[in-house]
Amino acid sequence: MAETPAHRTLADQAREAAVEAALGALDLDDKTRLLSGQDAWTLPALPAIGLKSLVMSDGPIGVRGVRWSADDPSVALPSPTALAATWDPDLARRAGILLAQEARRKGVHVLLAPTVNMHRSPLGGRHFEAYSEDPYLTGRIGAGYVTGVQSGGVGTTVKHFVANDAETDRFTVNNKVGQRALRELYLAPFEAIVENAHPWGIMTAYNSVNGTTMTEHHHLVNEVLRGEWGFDGFNVSDWTAARTTTACIEGGLDVAMPGPQTVYGAALARAVRSGEVAEAEVDEAVRNVLRLAARVGILEGAEPAVTELPEPVDGEALAQEIARRSFVLVRNENDALPLRPGKVALIGSAARDARVLGGGSATVFPAHVVSPLEGLTAALPDGALTYTVGADPNTELAVADQGFELRAVCRDADGNVIGTAQVPNGQIQWIGDDLPDGVTHDRLHTVELTGTFTPRETGPHTFGVKGLGAFTLTIDGTTHYDDVQRPAGDDPFQAFFGAPVPRARPELTAGEPVDVSLTHVIDLPEDLAMGGVSFALAHQEPQRDAGELIAEAVEAARDADTAVVVVATTERVESEGFDRIDLRLPGRQDDLVRAVAAANPHTVVVVNAGSPVELPWREEVAAVLLTWFPGQEGGAALADVLTGAYEPGGRLPTTWGSLADAPVTQVVPTDGELPYTEDVFIGHRAWDKHGRTPAYPFGHGLGYTDWTYESVEVEGSSVRVRLRNSGERPGREVVQVYLAPSEPDPERPARRLAGFAGVEAAPGERVEVIVELPRRAFEIWDEMSASWSFVKGSYEIQVGHSITDRRLTAAINV
Repeated sequence: MAETPAHRTLADQAREAAVEAALGALDLDDKTRLLSGQDAWTLPALPAIGLKSLVMSDGPIGVRGVRWSADDPSVALPSPTALAATWDPDLARRAGILLAQEARRKGVHVLLAPTVNMHRSPLGGRHFEAYSEDPYLTGRIGAGYVTGVQSGGVGTTVKHFVANDAETDRFTVNNKVGQRALRELYLAPFEAIVENAHPWGIMTAYNSVNGTTMTEHHHLVNEVLRGEWGFDGFNVSDWTAARTTTACIEGGLDVAMPGPQTVYGAALARAVRSGEVAEAEVDEAVRNVLRLAARVGILEGAEPAVTELPEPVDGEALAQEIARRSFVLVRNENDALPLRPGKVALIGSAARDARVLGGGSATVFPAHVVSPLEGLTAALPDGALTYTVGADPNTELAVADQGFELRAVCRDADGNVIGTAQVPNGQIQWIGDDLPDGVTHDRLHTVELTGTFTPRETGPHTFGVKGLGAFTLTIDGTTHYDDVQRPAGDDPFQAFFGAPVPRARPELTAGEPVDVSLTHVIDLPEDLAMGGVSFALAHQEPQRDAGELIAEAVEAARDADTAVVVVATTERVESEGFDRIDLRLPGRQDDLVRAVAAANPHTVVVVNAGSPVELPWREEVAAVLLTWFPGQEGGAALADVLTGAYEPGGRLPTTWGSLADAPVTQVVPTDGELPYTEDVFIGHRAWDKHGRTPAYPFGHGLGYTDWTYESVEVEGSSVRVRLRNSGERPGREVVQVYLAPSEPDPERPARRLAGFAGVEAAPGERVEVIVELPRRAFEIWDEMSASWSFVKGSYEIQVGHSITDRRLTAAINV
């Protein structure tokens, strides 16, 4: 059973007593040391009080563990946008249970997830890692996720608190947010999750809000989060976000990460001894950390918050289920899907080399990935499927992978080998003390990535280097680069997330292996926050003429009964660390779709993107299926849906439309400030307000059956909806309930999502669902009184299939 603050048991009281006893046994230096990471991912152990080292790991679609390397694989679930597209909090809970299982397997106590920032503008580069443009949907999915993870005895850190809704200048930007918008949009998911899931952790963001950086924000952390909402977990900084000692501890920051050099530790102890900081403030932070340790079971004498673990979860099966439940069928003319019998032409680089997750700290390394090509090959009869590249969106280099067999060789300054490691791809990311056996930072002088590459195509192959410092690149015995790569900006994570630089372009022959070597001289500056080794060998296959590739795809499409085109974004479009500059698909993919559609009227387009992209050809094709970043089993799930073994179950968690029509597009600060001038009008609220028609509205999604909404009744705050599966297949519908003030008010959204519920039914079967309207649906934040105000009056309850496909209405007076 999991602990909830609303119901304190004897075990809870005993746990608090153990926390107080441990706190009382610590001196000032131990207290302040506990609040500072000992390395990139852990807090120090304190054996004198029976405290083990607390281990944290990035998420949210998997548990990477303390090793940022493909040699320690993790289950990779679909992206958070995909999870939100299921509109199923219970499925999110099951995802959380699996992630807790993965965390325990890797010795991780706290998962640095979920991300519940808003899709304020479609240009946000990291939106694939968050859930939705809607705060209510975000809060429901996030609460399910947190509940699931913590039911497995693993802590969560809901992030990034608050208003980290874009990546541009994220370390320094001051987001100017009105109090209504702050409360009704950006704080709302955090509040809902604290109330309904009681998370054990929160992560404060890099950015400032209304002039104060979030790691020092006394009002939002101490007065709102801890005071009003009653949050009793620990507050950890985003990595390198903590900048000052006194302001951070007074602002409610418990833990400064990563270590060992932070603003806490010895600096905090000095501040206490000099009278700048009261020791009571340090005690409160330590108490929060010890409470977390007790909950996850690493404080001696304290019973863990969870003593009975959930049943084991099949990770591959759940990954496949979430993927197919998340796919959103936004267009299906003349029942183009499921696929009709006959020959299928599969087209697109992403069909062969699937992109299953977003870039940045959300990256994990699955043991295997099922591509669309592999999934459809397994599902269709022999000889039914052909494949052509069509167009390659990867116009830049990517980490070396297909055809490479590599290992890392570590040497000291005298050239002696001091350790080796297998490297499944061209990426080296050894954070903190996560080094190969026998290797230490003080002895490590060079790391050589060495091995062979067997090309699958003949022609000029481009090789490059990702990282900072001195490198030597040798291909087939020829040294092509021997120099120093220097930073282009001031982002401390550029070595991790920056773009590779091309350094060689040798002619190679398909099937003929060549030796490859990339040697990096280690020169870690003393102030390098992450204290690790990070670089990569990058590669790009020969770039054939785009027109020729499209022509080949057109010929394949003409010979097929159905053409399936897979289009995708790339890591240089959607990733942590930067925002997007447009919503177009990279490369010649739009040209490819139009050419194929002109050749075959039965063209189905699969969109492999974590967040909205423009689809200028959408009216020219038979079907459009959005698959987000679908996780490691994405290709198998795609085959399930295309063949009709399962229907696509997703509904849009975010509006899809053109950038020209998008109401909110400003993500670049001016003079360090980004004003949220749109106030409470983002997402579907803004599309409504401005009277603009998106390509596909919030909540939209088709299945393989039809639904007839028959009646709606309102009893108090309960909305009872009856509907019938009027199609010929079993299916699932997401009943969406919107609340609209009867009297228009320009300062309030025309309607807001007030509730939803999923139902399943066989053909012809009638079902009933009851949706409870929360009090908050009738409230607004009153800036004059600085409190929630219940707005009495008449409202229209609008029930339907999406925000624009509203089937039934009813009135309610409050």
